[in-house]
Amino acid sequence: MKSKEQCPYQDGRVVIDPAFKADSPALYARLRERGPVHPAEFHLGLRGWVVVGYDLAREALTHPALLKDATPAAEALATAGYVLHRPGIGLGAQMMEADPPEHSRLRRLASAAFTPRRTAELAPRIEQIAHDLIDALPPSGTIDLVQAFNAPLPATVIAELLGIPEEHRPDFSRWSGQALQVASPDHRPALAGLHGLLAGLVADKRGRPQDDLLSALVAVRDEEDGRLSEEELVGTALMLVVAGHESTVNLLGNAVLALLRHPDQLGLLRERPDLMPGAVEEFLRYDTSVERSTSRYAAEDLELGGVSVPRGSLVVVALGSAGHDAPQTEGDDPTVLDVTRSGARHLAFGHGIHYCLGAPLARLETAIALRTLLSRLPELELAAPVDSLDWIGSGIIRGVLSLPVRYRRD
Repeated sequence: MKSKEQCPYQDGRVVIDPAFKADSPALYARLRERGPVHPAEFHLGLRGWVVVGYDLAREALTHPALLKDATPAAEALATAGYVLHRPGIGLGAQMMEADPPEHSRLRRLASAAFTPRRTAELAPRIEQIAHDLIDALPPSGTIDLVQAFNAPLPATVIAELLGIPEEHRPDFSRWSGQALQVASPDHRPALAGLHGLLAGLVADKRGRPQDDLLSALVAVRDEEDGRLSEEELVGTALMLVVAGHESTVNLLGNAVLALLRHPDQLGLLRERPDLMPGAVEEFLRYDTSVERSTSRYAAEDLELGGVSVPRGSLVVVALGSAGHDAPQTEGDDPTVLDVTRSGARHLAFGHGIHYCLGAPLARLETAIALRTLLSRLPELELAAPVDSLDWIGSGIIRGVLSLPVRYRRD
């Protein structure tokens, strides 16, 4: 049965399982027709609510009673074996899992190290990495673009940015790719591996600081009289790793796949590379890699979109769905990929106090990577049917596990 004929509901709720994630844009469109918020079941059997409409998404992301404090949902999370919110073994002890005033303190400290200037200075190195990856390819053939280009580029960028030594980078890259695969047996070992690696590096950078972001985070912590605890320091570094790796890997994959499925847009972007900054916003809107927000928890009984949400309920926002519901310029069709779209509106980086700190780096990497890819590979096409592609089956990330392409290098 085609997705457009399928009912997204199973037993009275939306079940966001691998089958749903493989066809989520079409299924979210069906949900938006029914309303802006729906009961849902997520990975590990966790139940809650998913917000799919743009206006309600903005409201939910800034709702004063939808917080990151998981205490009201502690029993349900423990029963399911969910650990991502926990310090030490998950992604806790950093700003993405904190509420004010702690969030304000953590974000201010991280921002002091992860500055716009530091991001802008990365541009020449990102371009060099992209060209090096293309240079390493045979003159023509068939490759998995995820493994050959999309994954190693952001992995190298974030490793160099943080100052990860070369000998640790194979493990670092592998663990970074597994850390958000919450239904995989590799999930917890990957988180544990990253925790151990980063904790050791923090100790090393304190004694031997270098010109990298991890050393800068250590310096901010030490100079500010211990305002970042050791746990918060490692948690902040881990958040930057996870957010800076998988999101960009899959944004690149989704963007390339969208272009290969829309050759007119691919041709237009090749002819007019000046369109790239706006095109990146369109890719973020059309098929973003961070498909859903991280969880919020109802601190009290509340109403959302006319629906009663009890205290302790888990609420997530379907950021990708909101991008297809966001108001665009009059006459623009939000279901269409349009690299010339002016001011594409989306929530790919969130909204409110948890707006993504790494958004400028993600935009920069994506623009440079796509511009290099399209200029260096004048012939590029899918080497497998679209319906044969395997998609990430769990978690908040949307993307293909592999992207077979045929190419010719310049």
